[in-house]
Amino acid sequence: MKIFKRILAGVAVVIVLVAIAGFFFLNNLRKGALPDYDKNLYLPVLEDEVTVLRDSFAIPHIRAKSEADLYRAVGFTMAQDRLWQMDLLRRITQGRLSEILGKDQLETDLLLRALRFREKSEKVLAQTSPEILKNLEAFCEGVNYYMEKFPLPPEFKVLGYHPDPWEPLHSINLIGYMSWDLTSGWGTEMVSHQVKNEVGKELAADLIPDMENHPTAIFPDFTGTEIPTAETFLSASMELEKLGGSIFRGSNNWAVSGKKSQTGKPLLANDMHLGLMSPGIWYQMHHVAEGSVNVTGLVLPGQPFVICGHNDSIAWGMTNVAVDDLDFYAETLNEDSTKYLLDGQWKDLVIQEELIHTKEGEIINETLKFTHRGPIVNRFKKANETALSIHWLGNEMSDEIRTVYLLNRANNWNDFRDAAKTFKSVSQNIVYADVAGNIGLQCSAGVPLREGTGIEIYPGDTSLYDWQGLVPFEELPYEFNPERGYVSSANNKTAPDDYPHYISHWYAMPNRINRIREMLEAKEKLGIADFQEMHVDVKSKKAEALTPVFLAALKGENEYTSAEKAALEKLENWDYEMAKESPAAAVFEVLYRKVAENIIEDELSEDLFGAVKGQRILIENMMLNALPDKNSAWIDDKNTPETETYSDIVNRAFSQTVEELSGRLGDDPDNWTWGKIHTLTLSHPLGVVEMLDNALGLNRGPFEVPGSFHTVGPFSYSYNNLYNVNHGASHRHIFDASDWDASKTVIPTGTSGIPASDFYLDQTEMYLNNEYHADPFSAGKVEEAARFKMKLQPVDD
Repeated sequence: MKIFKRILAGVAVVIVLVAIAGFFFLNNLRKGALPDYDKNLYLPVLEDEVTVLRDSFAIPHIRAKSEADLYRAVGFTMAQDRLWQMDLLRRITQGRLSEILGKDQLETDLLLRALRFREKSEKVLAQTSPEILKNLEAFCEGVNYYMEKFPLPPEFKVLGYHPDPWEPLHSINLIGYMSWDLTSGWGTEMVSHQVKNEVGKELAADLIPDMENHPTAIFPDFTGTEIPTAETFLSASMELEKLGGSIFRGSNNWAVSGKKSQTGKPLLANDMHLGLMSPGIWYQMHHVAEGSVNVTGLVLPGQPFVICGHNDSIAWGMTNVAVDDLDFYAETLNEDSTKYLLDGQWKDLVIQEELIHTKEGEIINETLKFTHRGPIVNRFKKANETALSIHWLGNEMSDEIRTVYLLNRANNWNDFRDAAKTFKSVSQNIVYADVAGNIGLQCSAGVPLREGTGIEIYPGDTSLYDWQGLVPFEELPYEFNPERGYVSSANNKTAPDDYPHYISHWYAMPNRINRIREMLEAKEKLGIADFQEMHVDVKSKKAEALTPVFLAALKGENEYTSAEKAALEKLENWDYEMAKESPAAAVFEVLYRKVAENIIEDELSEDLFGAVKGQRILIENMMLNALPDKNSAWIDDKNTPETETYSDIVNRAFSQTVEELSGRLGDDPDNWTWGKIHTLTLSHPLGVVEMLDNALGLNRGPFEVPGSFHTVGPFSYSYNNLYNVNHGASHRHIFDASDWDASKTVIPTGTSGIPASDFYLDQTEMYLNNEYHADPFSAGKVEEAARFKMKLQPVDD
C-alpha cells in the first residue's frame, strides 16, 4: 500500500540496534509477548464471562452475553495478536512516524497531517450513535487493558517506545487511511499533464482512457447523458515536476443466484487486492453477542467491526470503484503567500504550524497551508512553479463505521442498502447475497458533482470548479436479482456511457472482468470448487488479445537466433495461461513491457519516463489506444534517422526480450519459466534491517508465483521494480448461503503479527498452493474446530 512503501524506504536508516547479547535476551525478545491461547484470564473491564475459541489457525471465535463485552474481548484479543500493527496504522493516520522511525519520515508525516484525518474523524465521532460509540469505547477498554498488563510485541522493544492509550478517534481515523490508500488521481493526473507539456496534446491523449476500449460495465442497465470524450481532459497547460508512483490496486467479487448454483442458493466470492506484506492487512474473526449479532469475516486491525464477511442472514464483499475522487487546483497567491485569489477577492490561507518530534530527539517546526478546498501540496509533489491545492473525497462527510456496524447486523437487501448509503470516502462496489436466495451489487461511493471532467487541473481563482456536493445515494448504480443469475465487478467501468454522472476514467482494464464473466457463463451451474478455480485463474485475456498481434508483427523476413526462434515457438503454442512454470508467460510479459518502453521512451525525458512507468495504467491505456493505429506518432523512434514501423518496434522489443531473459535465466528458453523471475516476498516493515530479519524471522520468501496484474488471480508488480510482487489478493472468501459452515477462506499471512508465533504466516503455504481452510460458523462446528479455549472473566477466581 502507498504508505507502507514510504515506510519501507526510510526505516533502514533510522533503527539503531542494541547489541543482541546472548541466547536468553534474544529468546525473550522473540517470544516474550507470545500469548497462551489456552489460559483463562482476568479482565476487570468485563461485565460477564466471555469465551474465546480458536481453531487450528488461531482464528478467534468470540462469544459474549452483551455487545459491550464482545467488543472488549475483540480489543483484547486483537491486541494479543496485532498490537504493533495497530499502533503503526494509528501513527500513519496521525502523521507520527518520525517519532519512532526518525526524521527521514518528515515529509510523510507532513503529508498525512495535511490530509486532516483527525478533523474528519472528529466530525464523524460527534454524530456517532450512542450504541456504536459505546462499542467503540468498549473496544478501547479491551485494547488498553492488554497494553497495561501484558508484554509488548518485539517491535516496541526494538524501537524503544510504549504505545499510547487507544481512543475511539484512532479507530475512526482508519477510514481516512483506507480512503487515501485507494484514492485515484494523485499520481496519474499530474503525470498525464506533464506528458502533455512535453509531447503535446495529441500524443498525450493516448495515455487517457478511451471509454470505447472499456465496453464492459459493472451495471450495464443504467442510462443517462453522454460522458465527455478524452479530448476534453487535456485543457490545463502548466509545468509540473516529477511525481512519485502509486501502487496498483484492484479486487474481484461476484455472486451467483440459486439458478446458477449447485446448491440452489447463492454463492458469493470476494478477493480484495491490496499490499502483500507481513503482518497482512486483514485479521480474521468471528463475533457473537447472544441475541444481538453473529458475524464472521475480516477486521481491519485497530477497529472492532467486520468489514467484509457474513452474518446469519447475508454475506457481502467489496471492490474498489476507482472513483476520480481528487482534483488539483492551480492557485494564485499573493507576494508573501498568505492569501489566495478567489472570484476577484483575496482570501486568507489557513496557515497551520506543525511540530514534528523525531526519534533523534529533535523537534522540527513546519508549516502547512490550506485553501477552502484543501492543502497546498507542492512540497509533496515537487511542483515548484504554481501553487497546487487539492480537494479530496476523504475530507467529505461520510460514516463508514456506521456502515460496517449495520452490515454486521443486516437481515435483508433493504437493511443492506440502508447501511451502505454512508459508505462514501472508501468508495466500493459491494456484492450481496442472502439466505432467502437474493443477490445484488451496490455502488456505494462518494462521486463528486463538478464542472468539467475531474482530470484537468482546474484554475483555482474561480469557484466555478468547486465541488457542488456528491451524487445522491439513490442515483448510484445497483443491481438486484438480475435475470442472468449473477453479478460481478473487478474495478472496471461502473456504468454505461449514458449514465448521467462522471464517476471516473481511471478504471482497471476490462481483462479481469471479461474473464470472470466468461467463467461464470461457461457452466450452467457453479459450485464452491468452481469459485476456487476462478479465484486463482491465470488465463490472460490481455495476452489472448495481444499475442496474435505481436506474432503477426514478428512474421516477416527476419533472421532469428536459435533462442529467438525457440521463444517465438513458445508464444505460437501458448494457451495464454500465466502459469509460473510457463516460459511463454515470461516471454509475453517482458515483450509487452519492452514494446511499451520502445514506443514511449524516446518521446519523454528520463525523469518523466520513470514517472510514467510508475503509473502503469497510463502505459496500459497508451498501448490500448495507440496500437490499433499502426501510424501513431508514438511508434517512430525520433532518435534514429529512419522512420520505424510498428513491426520494427515489436521486432526490436522481441530481441530485447530474449536478451533480458537470457541474461536472467540462461540461454535455454525451456528454463525461462515465469515463476523464476516473478516472485513474492512477504516483508515486515522492519525486515529491511538484515540483522533484525535474521534475529526475529520477519520476512518470508521469495516464492515463485503465477499470474500478473491482468489476470483474475493477481500477483502485481511495478514497472519500476520489475517482477517483485507487491500486490495481490489480500484474502480469498467463498460464502455459501445454503450452509454457512461450508464456506471457505484463506489469507496470505496468518492470525498473529508476532514473528515467533506458530500462527505468523502459517496460511502462506496454503495461499500459494491455491488451498482454502474451513470457515466454521455454527456453534457446533466452531466447537468441533476449536483447538484452544480461553475464558475471559470479570473477577479473579
